[in-house]
Amino acid sequence: MLPFFRTGTNQYSENPHLILTRIICSDDRCGNETRRARKNTQLGSELKIKTIRAGAWSLVEALTMRGVQFVVGIILARLLLPEQFGLIGMLMVFTALAQTLMDSGFGAALIQKQDLTEKDINSIFYFNILTGVLLVCCLYVVSPWIATFYDQPILSPLLRLISLTLIINALGLVQNVLIVRELNFKIQAKVTFIASILSGVIGISMAYQGYGVWSLAAQQISSSIFRTILLWLFSSWRPAWIFSFKSLREMFRFGSKLLAAGVLNTFFDNVYLIVIGKLFPLAELGYFTRAKNLQQLPSTTLSSVVSRVTFPVFSAIQDDPERIKRGMKKALTMLVFINFPMMLGLAVVSRPLVLVLLTEKWTPCIPYLQLLCLVGVMFPLHVINLNVLQAMGKSDLFLRLEIIKKSLVVLNIVITYRWGISAMIYGQLVISFFSYYLNAYYNTKLIDYSLLEQISDLCPYLLTAVIMTVAIYGITYLPINNPSLLLIGQTISGFALYLTLCHIFKLTAYTEMKRMVADRFPAITTY
Repeated sequence: MLPFFRTGTNQYSENPHLILTRIICSDDRCGNETRRARKNTQLGSELKIKTIRAGAWSLVEALTMRGVQFVVGIILARLLLPEQFGLIGMLMVFTALAQTLMDSGFGAALIQKQDLTEKDINSIFYFNILTGVLLVCCLYVVSPWIATFYDQPILSPLLRLISLTLIINALGLVQNVLIVRELNFKIQAKVTFIASILSGVIGISMAYQGYGVWSLAAQQISSSIFRTILLWLFSSWRPAWIFSFKSLREMFRFGSKLLAAGVLNTFFDNVYLIVIGKLFPLAELGYFTRAKNLQQLPSTTLSSVVSRVTFPVFSAIQDDPERIKRGMKKALTMLVFINFPMMLGLAVVSRPLVLVLLTEKWTPCIPYLQLLCLVGVMFPLHVINLNVLQAMGKSDLFLRLEIIKKSLVVLNIVITYRWGISAMIYGQLVISFFSYYLNAYYNTKLIDYSLLEQISDLCPYLLTAVIMTVAIYGITYLPINNPSLLLIGQTISGFALYLTLCHIFKLTAYTEMKRMVADRFPAITTY
């Protein structure tokens, strides 16, 4: 037996999700209503505490990863040319699709399944490695065709090198999923921070030495290597020589729908990169990808934190729609409490932000960033609604929604591409509103949380954010010629005004956030 492999019992079947289910069922059999109520209350309290702790560490992990990536990205943007970022943007759709195919929906299935066994875990571990190897071989073969399609010969060796991340990621995918299942985001925070720092240093060092686009590739590969090594070091799980096609088939029934939806979502999230890379100058793709990265930094970070915590928690209580509704209302209001002012505020300060951080050579990305911020306002609303569908095992509905929404993306591109990149982003904004209606539609039936009720919960936060946005936009009319001073003035004024308005309007999420901070740091006097 190799030292990295082991045999043993299923330690992951005794997680909080299954304990909750087992105790409830046991109480039902014995008929002791008093004991059942007491245990449910106790377990609910424990799950709440675990959720809050997981959310805090998930936020730390996301902030450290995005924070380091942001700083590294700013330095690289100053050292490299927009065209070099455009080359990486051309390959993003292919690497992202391959990563989605490698997961095959089994990651979500491992989290969602309550009676998880060692046979399930090991089967997925070996399947992921095999899939990763096959995908690398496929990308190796098709890379010359991709280079010909874009008329960029350098893309062929570049894609072959970057594709190696698939095998590297496959070796740590199961460990990562099990950490998420256990809501142990403290480990993820450590792994992400260390890997981001080390890979960032490698990328920046190579950029300084004139390696150009290869420094971006080296950063991606080294990040995967460091992350996988650290996951093995911090995770207690080790693979055993167990494999079962039966286990794969059982989980594939759930995961296959999510796989199909994931492939659709990944492709159409990046389809604009294909169109822009093919029809517009390479530099324009670089401007678009930089604007998209800046916009996604706050919105995607926040949404990923909430999504990674709520999915396993909602999965644990998937048979209790009323509890899911309460949890969703709290998660939704907490999301928009932060996301609305961040996205609208970022749209206003985009010009001084780009000039200060990226210099004038990136000025053409400003209008793209402003429009993408408006699209980003809606992003968390989609995430939390779809999270409920996945947690309740409605992967067929999830897939159906994705097919409808992606058809709209195709229609948008066909209609708007002739008027330029900005027109395509306007089309994204229209689709985003319609997609929100579709995503929220089924939750009316599943958990009795209608679209109108959601909008009613969100309106106070939107109104508060809009007032703040109008106020800081007015600062641009002041005679401030220094972009740094303008950026600082708008940021501080917006932050202070928004908190003041939240306090005056007594917004629920603000009150809850203030209480959580006060409980965690009693020595700090909150606003």
